[in-house]
Amino acid sequence: MQDPAEELAGLAQEIARRARDAGMTVAAAESLTTGAISNALGAAPEASEWLRGGVVAYAEGVKRDLLGVTADKVASAQCARELAAGVARLLDADAAVAVTGVGGPDPDEGEPPGSVYGSVAVRGRIRDVHWQFEGDPAEVVHRTARAALELLRDALPPSS
Repeated sequence: MQDPAEELAGLAQEIARRARDAGMTVAAAESLTTGAISNALGAAPEASEWLRGGVVAYAEGVKRDLLGVTADKVASAQCARELAAGVARLLDADAAVAVTGVGGPDPDEGEPPGSVYGSVAVRGRIRDVHWQFEGDPAEVVHRTARAALELLRDALPPSS
């Protein structure tokens, strides 16, 4: 099995290539991953050229007050969309990825543990996803970070 840190680093390197080649900037809004996505992106090559930053919006008030979330439930597709759009606007990024959900071990807001919502916004176009991950909270966080980086990578134009 590949080292989890190496796995995220490889995805972040591909995001770096695509963002640089396309002349795009990137941002992240994270709830349950509490910085894991931003950490991987920040360690990628020449991050200062394409990474605008990230916001760890773990507390509901941060989601609402800083990033403009209006969704009734913070574990929802609407919340993920609003997080992505909000961080793109706040950090003036061309592309943004966001995740929110229930890491576990208990259900929350009527969602089972491992229920995660992701969204990617690229120049105003938004794509939503819903994942259901198994495992303890640490495994859910890692799987979410990996899936979010894959979502962002696939939303950026391929490298030439």
